[in-house]
Amino acid sequence: MSHPWVQLLVRWSILALGVTLASHLVPGIRYDSPTTLLVVVLLLSLFNAVLRPVLVLFTLPFIVLTMGLGMLVINALLFLFVGRLVEGFEVGSFWSALGGSVIVSLTNMILSSIIRPRPPRPGSRRGAPPAQDVIDV
Repeated sequence: MSHPWVQLLVRWSILALGVTLASHLVPGIRYDSPTTLLVVVLLLSLFNAVLRPVLVLFTLPFIVLTMGLGMLVINALLFLFVGRLVEGFEVGSFWSALGGSVIVSLTNMILSSIIRPRPPRPGSRRGAPPAQDVIDV
């Protein structure tokens, strides 16, 4: 799973699973079709890559003041924004968006930790680069 396209597809699949779980668990969140889900996943990943860093930069004092809870608000606002943009994807309120973003974040955290390759144990030579005689002056 080292190829970047495979990693991107895995991340999108995890995000799609998170949005699907959120639509089943949180009242006020629903989507009409798999095509709508695909559009939601693409927009959420685009907004997380482009808008989220800008929002974090501008709200950094608020995030620090709330000890990181401000990130939940940013994630919920992005979720709500996608709900307003995509026809067929409904997010009923800010509280629904907050619940949905928490479920998506938890799904992403849990599945990413399961899928992520384990680092080699200390003392293990497996995966270590071959020894080279190099002298730095």
